[in-house]
Amino acid sequence: MVVWLNGKFLDRDEARISAFDAGFQHGVGLFETMAARHGRVFRVMDHLQRLATSAAELRLAEGLRLEPLADAIEMTVARNELSEARVRLTVTGGDLSMLSGARSGSADPTIMVVAQAPTRYPAELFSRGVRIKVADIRTNPFDRFAGHKTLWYWPRLSELQAASAAGCAESLFLTTSNHLACGAVSNIFLVRKGELLTPIARGEEKAGALPSPVLPGITRAVVREIAGRMGIACQVRTLAIDDALGADEIFLCNSSWGIMPVVGIEGATVGGGAPGAMTRTLREALSQALDGETRDSAERLGGAVGS
Repeated sequence: MVVWLNGKFLDRDEARISAFDAGFQHGVGLFETMAARHGRVFRVMDHLQRLATSAAELRLAEGLRLEPLADAIEMTVARNELSEARVRLTVTGGDLSMLSGARSGSADPTIMVVAQAPTRYPAELFSRGVRIKVADIRTNPFDRFAGHKTLWYWPRLSELQAASAAGCAESLFLTTSNHLACGAVSNIFLVRKGELLTPIARGEEKAGALPSPVLPGITRAVVREIAGRMGIACQVRTLAIDDALGADEIFLCNSSWGIMPVVGIEGATVGGGAPGAMTRTLREALSQALDGETRDSAERLGGAVGS
């Protein structure tokens, strides 16, 4: 494996950061997880723009150069000779002590790109659907770091462990007011009477409303685009657990899974206990969009890597 670290390609065993890096010392940083097919990364600029917005709002770094960073990401996939890949971009506060009084964002960030073969999930997860567990932790609208993809992932990973121990594939987070938020590593959609419903994400709040602690997922945005082209209405609004329990269908989405059908919340069955028609249709349409966009991009550049 070849890793891109601060402008250089290094063997994975040579790719090291300082013991005093703010990401290691204090968990100061952001990351993006992206999918590649045909040697090209799907919606790479959307991911980078989201990261740059978070970096500015959280005072991690300003002036990230997105086009050279996109080039570095694509070159990392190519250097590893991957047609399909799971790509992770990590940006930390760099060699900076957050306790020394130094202003966040004043040091050069550490930037790392890792590309590796994608995780292969069992086919039955998608054909049969999964069950999810309600998280014990609540996500807080007044936490200004909520709704951003930060390195502070321990609470989410802990809830994923608890979900797995209960025989569930994902953990469903509620807000402190007990409204639906998201999965530990995913966004959530409900299907009711032929329409999509999804919780309000950061940046979608109405004037005067509380800030949303929900990450504006890139895959979530693509699902909404696809639904719009198919004439499927999508409401973005406040939702309660009863909305989920009474839904005709539920699915989760992220860059690794695409769309994951949900057939139960803990002991309650959803949608008759099988993936619904709209979930299946949107999952196939999302896969086609990912395949088509990346193939077109590869062909414009003279052919797909490794295919």
